[in-house]
Amino acid sequence: MVDRGRARDVNEAARRFAESLAESYRLVYAQAAESGERQQRRAQEFSELVARNLREQTEASRSTAQKLSEQADRQQEAGQEFVRESVEAYAQFLDAAFSRYQTATERAAGTAAGVMGAATGTVADATASTVDPTAETAAFPIAGYDEMNVEEVSKRLNDLSVEELQLLRDYEERNKRRDTLLEQMDRKIRAT
Repeated sequence: MVDRGRARDVNEAARRFAESLAESYRLVYAQAAESGERQQRRAQEFSELVARNLREQTEASRSTAQKLSEQADRQQEAGQEFVRESVEAYAQFLDAAFSRYQTATERAAGTAAGVMGAATGTVADATASTVDPTAETAAFPIAGYDEMNVEEVSKRLNDLSVEELQLLRDYEERNKRRDTLLEQMDRKIRAT
């Protein structure tokens, strides 16, 4: 009987050992499964983090590229504006220079004619008896010019001939030098 009791004890111990071993395996498998799930979650979180970072970097790159493109457009427009203004300024310079040259040429021609007339005596004799000290003011294209403002003078420019415009322009340049009027007169002179 001792052997039966002992066999029962051995069987009981073997059963408990088997259960304990099975429980250990279950715990190991449960921990392995849990660890696998954690790793899978972490791998998914890592993937999402990488994807989010890539999206943000892509958006930032796109935004930067757009800003650079806009900046390049602004620089191009500024460059075109600079070139346009430079060309206009140069054209105005040439127009002013040509206008002064033309005025000087006309004055020289007038002076030469006066000298020739005086030399022959015909001009001196003809004008000696008819010189009117107020003739210069009477021949001035716009009466009361010095008292007029730019707008008032501008309204009267269309009624003048090229010679009158040139006379008026020269007078303005020597006296008040109002740029707006000088430019208007230059345009009208060039247009005719």
